[in-house]
Amino acid sequence: MKHLKKLFTLCLTLALVFSLAACAQKPAETPDLAETPEPPVQEVEAPVTTRIAALKGPTAMGLVKLMSDAPSSANGPLYDFTLAGSADEVTPALIKGELDMACVPANLAAVLYNKTEGAVRVLAVNTLGVLYIVENGESVQSLADLKGKTVVAAGKGSTPEYALRYLLSENGIDPDADVTLDWKSEHSECVAALASGQASIALLPQPFVTVAQSKLEGLRMALDLTEEWDKLDNGSALITGVIVARSEFVEAHPAAVSTFLSYYAASVDWVNVNTADAAALIGEYGIADAAVAEKALPYCNIVCITGAELLEKLPGYLSVLYNADPAAVGGALPDNSFYFA
Repeated sequence: MKHLKKLFTLCLTLALVFSLAACAQKPAETPDLAETPEPPVQEVEAPVTTRIAALKGPTAMGLVKLMSDAPSSANGPLYDFTLAGSADEVTPALIKGELDMACVPANLAAVLYNKTEGAVRVLAVNTLGVLYIVENGESVQSLADLKGKTVVAAGKGSTPEYALRYLLSENGIDPDADVTLDWKSEHSECVAALASGQASIALLPQPFVTVAQSKLEGLRMALDLTEEWDKLDNGSALITGVIVARSEFVEAHPAAVSTFLSYYAASVDWVNVNTADAAALIGEYGIADAAVAEKALPYCNIVCITGAELLEKLPGYLSVLYNADPAAVGGALPDNSFYFA
């Protein structure tokens, strides 16, 4: 009986050991596939035709290669371009949703953002400064040399005045007491004043500078206001034009916006390298006379500034305008939502 008890105990022990070993080797349970959520489907944005307007002049010049080679999709052209003579022709269409993007003056972009409560966003800077001090003579070699001089200019109450007054002040010159600023209604009047000898110094933008030089022998570019601005080394830049888009379009078609910026950057690079060919396209599209464009392009500062650099340069420039006259930017500096970065 004693032996049977021992045998029984041994059998129980062995059974327990085998049971534990079996548990240790049991594979993990397979999850119920019906309860596993499916990965989200990545939506691919269908190609969309982007309607873009630009003003005839430097702010449209960087677009010409893209205009010439505009890609298409199965649904039609990816880009529909419109060229206008003034911002007044562009802004109503943009606000109404008849345009998706537009090349406009930098301060106008801020005004539109404020007036429409954020209905537009700035995508890129497309043109830096195009303003130059020109002179019949050799007396002006620096901004300090403008002290005591008379300068004819057009653009009172807008970027030319704000930029010149700012640069004079930053260089220790009182624009109200140390310099006589003779404001004309149009740039052509400034050229006429130079031609008649009524003035020897003027503030002119490109391509008016090139046109004036073709008519007035000895007229030289004495100062590049973009370079003078850069010498201040304050993180901002003198900016002429930007590309804006309707906020609704940006939110609905982010891929189309990014694709456009890539194409535009490539177009700008091509224009800046292939001056003669670019000038021919500029003439073909009626943006400017081809011969004038070929000479003016190296001085038009055509760029494509986006992202972090956009956030660095444009707010500083708008701050200068705001400090000169809040109305110049629509009464307030745009917040960060203004910038596509």
